[in-house]
Amino acid sequence: MPALPLTAVQPLQTLVVESYGARISKHSQRLRVIVKDEVQTEAPLIYLRQLILKGRGISLSSDVILACAERGIAIHVVAGVGTNAGASLYTAGLTGTAVTRRAQLLAYHDHRALVVAGAIALAKLHNQAHLLNYYARSRKDDQPELALELRRLAREIIGHQAELDQLLAQANADPRPAPIERYRAAVLSIEGRAAQRYWAGVGQLLPTDLGWPGRRTRGARDPFNSALNYGYAVLTRLVEQAILLAGLEPFAGFLHADRPGKPSLTLDLLEEFRQVVVDRVLLGMVGKHMPITLRDDGLLDDEARRLIAERVIDRIEQALRGQASDAARDHPDPGPSPGYVSARRPADILGFRRSLNELHRYL
Repeated sequence: MPALPLTAVQPLQTLVVESYGARISKHSQRLRVIVKDEVQTEAPLIYLRQLILKGRGISLSSDVILACAERGIAIHVVAGVGTNAGASLYTAGLTGTAVTRRAQLLAYHDHRALVVAGAIALAKLHNQAHLLNYYARSRKDDQPELALELRRLAREIIGHQAELDQLLAQANADPRPAPIERYRAAVLSIEGRAAQRYWAGVGQLLPTDLGWPGRRTRGARDPFNSALNYGYAVLTRLVEQAILLAGLEPFAGFLHADRPGKPSLTLDLLEEFRQVVVDRVLLGMVGKHMPITLRDDGLLDDEARRLIAERVIDRIEQALRGQASDAARDHPDPGPSPGYVSARRPADILGFRRSLNELHRYL
């Protein structure tokens, strides 16, 4: 049988469907994917935790929606790039309590908002420096000059971390209410200067034939920026899912300012996972000479989207499998797995749940 343009259920139960014209129906206790009147795959509902639809022209029955809602299975639609390029469906019973959301909204007006925003920014800078140092170590023998440059840039980012620590200490001593309004611009300024060093380092890891123009978001037409934007779109849906399941409001953030239609808390928590989930995956693909192919209009083609989504999801699920193994070893009867590991230590991969647990502490 030829390779199918969809990813079957992985060990941690993600079903990705991307074929134009695909139909998803419920058959007994399974989801069935049909393409051109042929059954392409079936996924047992009991093992499924999320359904991702990549692209347009995919249909699913009301039975599928109800079955997913009853079992707490999220449905994500990713149709393009950017944080708003898609939509998600969740069951109302999984979105927490009003008490949690009230506490989140009240926190914006005192020092808790600044503590959360500062922790997110510090974690982002930490992960940027760590990733550059990781690639410096791997190139110290074959490309010693590049390794030295990457280490230099990582040290500068660490210097910005120290600068941010000083700013947060000053802000925490400010007795006036709502300090996040007065200090956000300064936090973002430090974050932006660190990002310049980080992307300078990333650019040196890329082959010249990719035509890297520097970091571009909207309207990017070069392969690596397009891949980054699409990878972040996939990651955004997963971060949003974690936020909702924790009972928080994705549109009420701390580091990012509120705007109509802007999921600012989702964008906040996305920051510290971009490097360890998406950037490292894509740099690994480039390092293995895996092509990132574009259509004639400069957008990623279907094969590139499939590969990027597959690898980003696999990166996350590797972490979940690793934590499940650790829990089983440390606790013979651990009960339900919390589902996420921390990204705050260099060796860790992903920590949505840990970040959310820390956020709950502040609320």
